Amino acid sequence: MQADGGLRPHFSGKTEEDMKILSISAQKPSSTGSGIYLTELVRAFSELGMEQLVVAGVYPGEETIFPEDVRFFPVFFKTELLPFPICGMSDEMPYESTRYRDMTEQMVEQFSAAFRSVLFDLVEREKPDLILCHHLYLLTAFVREWFPGQRIYGFCHNTDLRQMEKHGLRREWIRRNIASLDRVFAPQEFQLREVQRIYAIPGEKLRILGVGYNRQIFRLPEEKTESSMEKRGGMARREGERRGKRLLYAGKIAEKKGVMSLLRALRLLDPALFPAVSLALFLAGSAGNQEEYRKIRELSEELPFPAVFLGLLGQEELAKQYQKADVFVLPSFFDAIPLTLVEALACGAKAVVSELPGIRRFFSENTRGANIRYVPLPGMRHADEANPEELPAFEKRLAEAVTGALLDPSDSVPDLRQLSWEGIAEKILAD
Repeated sequence: MQADGGLRPHFSGKTEEDMKILSISAQKPSSTGSGIYLTELVRAFSELGMEQLVVAGVYPGEETIFPEDVRFFPVFFKTELLPFPICGMSDEMPYESTRYRDMTEQMVEQFSAAFRSVLFDLVEREKPDLILCHHLYLLTAFVREWFPGQRIYGFCHNTDLRQMEKHGLRREWIRRNIASLDRVFAPQEFQLREVQRIYAIPGEKLRILGVGYNRQIFRLPEEKTESSMEKRGGMARREGERRGKRLLYAGKIAEKKGVMSLLRALRLLDPALFPAVSLALFLAGSAGNQEEYRKIRELSEELPFPAVFLGLLGQEELAKQYQKADVFVLPSFFDAIPLTLVEALACGAKAVVSELPGIRRFFSENTRGANIRYVPLPGMRHADEANPEELPAFEKRLAEAVTGALLDPSDSVPDLRQLSWEGIAEKILAD
C-alpha cells in the first residue's frame, strides 16, 4: 500500500451502523473549542449509530462525558510514563499545560511512547474503518507514521497553524506526515489556504467543513422566539431596558483573546449613554496564565460598572448566560470560526467580534438574520500578537461597535439551520 494514501482501503459500501470510528486528540476532549468540536462530532456519529472509540490526553481521575455506547481510552499525563502536563495547542490553555515549544526530545519520546502504548494495541484489536485526528500537529503526524495502511483524516483547528509558524519542533517531519493524510478538513476558506501553504497538501485532499452547534442546548429563550414576540409586541424590549444591559464574553481569559483590549474599550463608552447602573459585563471562562489573569482582574476594577468573572461553565450554564446577554463580545486576535459566537447567536444575542480572516464571508454564507458587528483587527505579528501601537485605534473601534450594538433596538433571531454537527458528521463520511 502506498504511503501517500492513494491505495488505502475506503469504507464505501458500508452502512453507517457497520462503521467503526476512532477519534484521537492529544489534549482534553473538553474545555476548548477543539475539544468541544471532537465531543460534539462523537455525539453526532453516535446518533448515526456508529461504533466509536476515543483516545485523548487527560489527567488521572478526570471524568469525560461521551454517549454511553462510546468507549474511551485515556492517555494519562503527569504520571511516571508521561511526567509532564498535557501538551496544549495554545500557549495559554485553560488548564495546566506544557507548551510544545518547550518540549525536549526526551519529552517528545515520552509523549510518543505513551500514546503508542495505547494506540498500537487498540488499532490492531479493533481495526477501525476510519481514524479522525484533531489538530494537524505532533500526535497526528505520529499516527500517520504508525499506521500507514489506515484511512486517516485530520482536522485543522487553527492553533496547529500557529504552532507550525511560531517554532520548529520537528516541523519538517510533521509537515511530511500531515501531507500524507487521506483527507484534511479546515473550518473555512482562509484556513484551507493556510493549510495548503504550510503543509503543501494537494488540493484534492482538502475540504471545508465549517462548525456546528448543539441546538438542544443553545437555543432562543422563550421571550425571543418569534411566536412569543408576536404575542407580546415590544414588551420584551421594554423589560430589557428596565433591567439594564448585559455584555458577555466567553472564552479563555487571556490577552490574545482580546480581553485586555475589551476592558480598555469599555472604559471609552459614553457615560451619558450608559450610566454605571445600566450596564454589566460578564466573563465566562478560565485562565491558564495566572499573572495575565491578575492584570485582567485589575483592569476590570477600573470599569465604572460591574465586571463579573463566572469561571469555566458547563454548556447548559453557558447557554443560560448567552440567553440573558444583550450583546456577546469576542475581540479575539486569532481564531478560525469561534464556536462561542455560533452558540451566542443561537441564543439570540447580538454580537461584536473582531474581523478574523474569512469570518464575515462564512457567516454571510451560512446564516441569515445574524446581528453581527465586525471590528477590523489591528496589525498583527507572530500570528497572534497585536502590534501595541495599533491597539488604541482597535479599542476605539471596538467601543464604537459595542455602543452600536447596545443601542440597537432590533432583536436577533438568526437562521442557523446550515450549522449542525449532524450535517458535519455526514460531510466527513460523504467521500
